[in-house]
Amino acid sequence: MPTIDTQRLLMELRSLASEARRGPAIGGIGGGTAGAPAGGGVGADFGSVLKASLGAVDGLQQNAASLATAFEQGQPGVDITRVMVEAQKASLAFRAMTEVRNKLVSAYQEVMNMPV
Repeated sequence: MPTIDTQRLLMELRSLASEARRGPAIGGIGGGTAGAPAGGGVGADFGSVLKASLGAVDGLQQNAASLATAFEQGQPGVDITRVMVEAQKASLAFRAMTEVRNKLVSAYQEVMNMPV
């Protein structure tokens, strides 16, 4: 089973969160803003980083869905390659968040099984 570099993963999630906040705005279609700001500092609260990352993943998924809908409706300026790239970004971000959740659950279970 491959190991996950959590520091690198958190940096990538912060990057996704900031990208989702900026969001592209082409033809009125763009990513929303994330709910909580990603704490970039050393003393950043893990919960707020996780919440911002979840918001970023949600923003990527909404952006991919709106692009797909725009393409299906035949709006000009929306091509299939961009739709597919955005869908893959959203899928990859979702899988990364799933891995983070799995690691958190695993760590929680290990802590709960520790003798007192």
